[in-house]
Amino acid sequence: MALGRRRFQGEMNYWPSFVDALSTLVLTVVFMLSIFMISQYFLSQEISGKDTVLNRLNAQIAELTQLLALERSNSRELSANLASLQDNLGAALTERDKLQSQLTAQLGQGAEAGDKVSALTSQLTAEKQVSQQALAQVELLNQQISALRRQIAALEDALDASESRDRESQAKIADLGKRLNVALAQKVQELSRYRSDFFGRLREILGNRSDIRVVGDRFVFQSEVLFSSGSDEVNDAGEVELDKLAEAILELEGEIPPEIPWVLRVDGHTDARPLSGTGRFRDNWELSAARAISVVKFLISKGVKPVHLVAAGFGEYQPLEAGDTDEAYAKNRRIELKLTER
Repeated sequence: MALGRRRFQGEMNYWPSFVDALSTLVLTVVFMLSIFMISQYFLSQEISGKDTVLNRLNAQIAELTQLLALERSNSRELSANLASLQDNLGAALTERDKLQSQLTAQLGQGAEAGDKVSALTSQLTAEKQVSQQALAQVELLNQQISALRRQIAALEDALDASESRDRESQAKIADLGKRLNVALAQKVQELSRYRSDFFGRLREILGNRSDIRVVGDRFVFQSEVLFSSGSDEVNDAGEVELDKLAEAILELEGEIPPEIPWVLRVDGHTDARPLSGTGRFRDNWELSAARAISVVKFLISKGVKPVHLVAAGFGEYQPLEAGDTDEAYAKNRRIELKLTER
């Protein structure tokens, strides 16, 4: 018991301190609230004043905005006016440059015109001098024309005399032509007489053979008399006959006067049958020409003058007899001799 009292008596009493602290805290809170309320009052007053100021500022901002918009509108107008003025200035500068160019050109043209006037004046002076010279030349030409007229008159007289002589010459030429024609006719008749004598002599020399005959004005050998089939070499029997022909031609050369131009034309002819193609001749034309040349060369080798011989090939294109029979073919294969003028 005593121990319990001592323990109770020995403990401290905190309650008064707590009450004091709580009172102090309450007073502090009250004080703080009072401060807060006062501050709130002053702050509300200040905020109210700031709202008024803010409203005034907003009104000023709106007014400034309107002024800024107006200023921008004025600025755009000024920019447009400035652009228009710049365009007008550029056009004015361009027009000024154009006018300066025109003025320069006008000045140049004026100088050029002055030069042209000077040149034309000089040219006019030269033209006057040329005109005077031309007048002098015209006078000289008139004198020359008069002289030429006199010469033309003399030439006309000479031409009349020449035409008179020409008519006389034409009459003489016509007379000479008639005489020449008569002489040629006589030569032709004389050659015809020699031809007849020649063919008559050939008939006598060669005899009456069926494969050697006279057709019109031609003496005809059948090819088989002189050549083998498809060949242009004179065979042995042909050489015998051509020896006789050469003898007759040599006699004819001695009889015909030198002033009569003549040739013995040797014509080669074949039938219409084509060559086999295995020989050295491509066609009948080559064969006919080769045979005519062989006869001419043989006659030359016997002493006949080349100037009196002509070789020609006709192939199958001038047949004596139409048809495709063996008889017609045989008659068409031939060597013809024709005495004609050269």
